[in-house]
This record gives sequence, C-alpha cells and structure tokens, in this order.
Amino acid sequence: MSTQAEKANALRALHHPGKPLVLVNVWDAFGARIIEDLGYPALATSSASVAWAHGYADGERIPLADVLAMTEAIVRCVDIPVTADLEAGYGPTANDAAFAAQGAIAAGAVGMNFEDVNRAGEFFDRAAQVARVAAVVETGASSGVPIVLNARTDAFLADIGPGDGWRLKESIERGNAYLAAGADCIFVPGVDDEATIEKLVAGIRGKVSVLAGYGSPSIERYAQLGVSRVSVGSASAGATYAHFRSLASDIRDHRRFDELGDRMSFREANSLFTRR
Repeated sequence: MSTQAEKANALRALHHPGKPLVLVNVWDAFGARIIEDLGYPALATSSASVAWAHGYADGERIPLADVLAMTEAIVRCVDIPVTADLEAGYGPTANDAAFAAQGAIAAGAVGMNFEDVNRAGEFFDRAAQVARVAAVVETGASSGVPIVLNARTDAFLADIGPGDGWRLKESIERGNAYLAAGADCIFVPGVDDEATIEKLVAGIRGKVSVLAGYGSPSIERYAQLGVSRVSVGSASAGATYAHFRSLASDIRDHRRFDELGDRMSFREANSLFTRR
C-alpha cells in the first residue's frame, strides 16, 4: 500500500460484523514495530498510553503537537494502516475537530478515534457532536484521505445518566446519529456484558466497536455477538508497565536479575528497525 488513501480503504475493509478487527494499542514506534512484525493488519494508538509515556495524565493534558509527533514516528516505522486516538479533538467546536483530523492526516494516520465527552466528563450537545463528526469526515474527504472514523460515545465509560437503560438508549441514539454524519464505526467502551453488547449491535445501524480487558468475552464470542472491532486501549501499556515494575522491584528487593531473562535480546529488538 503506497498511499494514505489506499491504507484508509484497507483499514475500513477490515471492519466486519462477526469477524472483528482486533487492535492491541501502542504508544511508541517500538510497540508499533512489534505489532506489525506479529502480522497484525493494522494498529491503533492509545491516548492514555501516549500521554503517560510523555509524562502527562490522560484527558487532553498532553499537547496535541506531541501526540501528532508520536503518531508520525509510528507511521514512519510501519507499513500497515495506523489509526490515532485524538480523544475529543482538543476543543469543543467543529473547527477544532477538523484541525485535529488535519493533524492526524498530516502525520500519516488513516483513522481516528473521536470522543463525545468533554474534559469535565460531560456529553457534548448531541447536535454539536454530530457537526463535529461531520467536520472530521469532510476533512478526510477534502484531503483525499477518507479517514476511518471510530466515533466513541461514553455514556457507559463516563457513567453518565440515571441508569444502564438510559445509557443503552443514549448510546444507540448517539451512535446512529454519528453514523448518519459519516462515522464508520461506533465505539462504546465500558461495556463487556454480552446482553448489553447484543442490544448495542442490534440497535446501532452500523458497525460496533468495543473495549476489551481482563475478563472480557473471547474474540470468538465477540464475533458471535456481531462486533466489528475490538481494542484493548491502555491495558496493553498497563500490562507492560506492570511487568517493568515487577522487574524493578525484584532487583531492588532480592538483589538479583532473574527477571531480565524474560526479554527481547538487543539483536532482536534492534533488528525490528534495521530490517526496514
């Protein structure tokens, strides 16, 4: 694949209800090369993981320029399509959303995660978010890169509203509104019970994306439920750094280096980049 447009179309084609695209989210070029070397057909960044790696908490505290610089470094090191997590677009307006999308495309990304909750954990007005979704889609169309938009709705993850029944209804209604505005997939994180996922897949008139973690259904079960995309978000960074903490604790407490045996050799790690 030699052009961004081709990569965008390839990424879009990987979303199949019943045969979900599985994404192990990364936060740097090293992780990106590992994912590509393992044969994954695409990769995604995690906003939280990228922020932590740069010394910031999640929630658009890391400057957008730093996020885009890391996205560009990742894209430079891989040939597979990259979708970037740009949170809520770093501003409340449609112009802010378009600016973030322009930055993602300039960095070489062909997909974008886009949230509908502000920094205070409150929903953007639905009509305003629909306009913001449309602005991202139009930015891709006008640039010649039909960006794959994974439009996220956060009733469940942000625990908004009076109860799960309301959250389900709101997620479905917002999801369908975002699809009508041109989104490719509706991302509903914070849900892993099968009954709710079934209702989301039945009610949302398009492709559904979920966030998986420890204890979530298997990939095969997600396929049976009709899910089109599964990602792990910041859990991949959390698991990686848990191992790092264990290693450092073992050296400190036991004065030994046994855990260094579970590692990639320098030669193997370096070859991920010298082979390119």
